[in-house]
Amino acid sequence: MKHTFLPLMLLVIGWTGFIASADFPTAKISNGLIEAELYLPDAQRGYYQGTRFDWSGVMPRLEYKGHSYFGIWNPAPYDPKLHDAIAGPVEEFVAVGMNEAPVGGEFLKIGVGTLIKPDAKPYSFLTPYTLKNGGKWTVKTFKDKVEFTHELTDAAGYGYLYRKTVKLTKGKAELVLEHSLKNTGTKPIETQTYNHNFFMIDNEPTGPNMQTLFPYEISAEGKGFGTVVKAENRMLVFTKEVPPGENVFSSGVKGFDATPEDYDILIQNLKTGASVQIKGDKPLEKLVYWACHTTSCPEPYIKLSVKPQEEVKWKINYMFIAR
Repeated sequence: MKHTFLPLMLLVIGWTGFIASADFPTAKISNGLIEAELYLPDAQRGYYQGTRFDWSGVMPRLEYKGHSYFGIWNPAPYDPKLHDAIAGPVEEFVAVGMNEAPVGGEFLKIGVGTLIKPDAKPYSFLTPYTLKNGGKWTVKTFKDKVEFTHELTDAAGYGYLYRKTVKLTKGKAELVLEHSLKNTGTKPIETQTYNHNFFMIDNEPTGPNMQTLFPYEISAEGKGFGTVVKAENRMLVFTKEVPPGENVFSSGVKGFDATPEDYDILIQNLKTGASVQIKGDKPLEKLVYWACHTTSCPEPYIKLSVKPQEEVKWKINYMFIAR
């Protein structure tokens, strides 16, 4: 069925206190083991109206066996157009065609639409770009899944049919994100996409109780690496909590091979015994890691190259564990 607007009283109690009540388009799904909630795309009433992330799949809540895995992590005052006023296993597509577009012309952000290039500066997710063509969203909700379709036509030579299904596997503690992207325009689409994975496992602050594991030896450099967080024994481990207002960041975690088998990441809360394993079916192009006080985020990138009239498909599986 098509989605409806459900009232939601949103209370966020934590480092910033309270977000006023609001009425966002919302869907709830369950498979009897997992319960989850999603905010649905809407240009006027949607929880997220920014121009950075794909508008589909925003998930402020997922619970399994009394454990919580996602939440409202962002300590900034809520603004629907803020680039990271978002939650859950949300995805971003790297901007397409910005370098070629003239100032005042259009470039593409899949899952958002075409944006206006305001000046000659490189793309920055901090910039509140103007959305020129938001395309058409269709959402169908079911008991255990939500199907999103985003259609964009006649936009500076770009066009696509993007489908994404967020579903819970029957009889398993598993969430699956299924994607397809068909190029319906006249220009090729060359991009990368990644999942930011804003994990908040049992609301544990990022610190020694949070570990991220890989099936291979890793190395990483960047802000906070070697002091606050270290790469050792196939893991990212913290020596102390990341203080509020600070973060750690590496633009390139090394060690993986270009095979789908290496798209395999385990994040665990040592304090509560809750963890989640992420597996993708495409080779990793890049692996970024970012964390602040409230959330820990491995960001696995894959490459997409789609010629006109071609279609690509990919999926990401999340297996939730409670010990």
